[in-house]
Amino acid sequence: MQSRRWGIRMTPLWLGLLLAGWPIAGFSADPPCDRYPTAKQARCAAVWKELNQEDGPSIAQFGLAQQKRRDEGKINAEQHLSENMAFIKQSTEKRLERLKARMEKE
Repeated sequence: MQSRRWGIRMTPLWLGLLLAGWPIAGFSADPPCDRYPTAKQARCAAVWKELNQEDGPSIAQFGLAQQKRRDEGKINAEQHLSENMAFIKQSTEKRLERLKARMEKE
């Protein structure tokens, strides 16, 4: 069971790293920037990274609050996962909207 707890406890860290823009694969117009013309993809990637960095503190705070609730027994593993997934979806949708708005200005 200890390994399962470790994985759950690492969730806020991994969530934060992923959303902060740590590369998972090599750069090649990753989503959402693959939708833009080649000439705008580098700028899109830079804007996307900025947006992820701007949101990093709130994402980390959410993760820490979730873990605290889990440790206190206020939510179970399924609720933890479900709420994390909902937060990731909502947070990503908001960043996509902001990306679109910033890219339209250029």
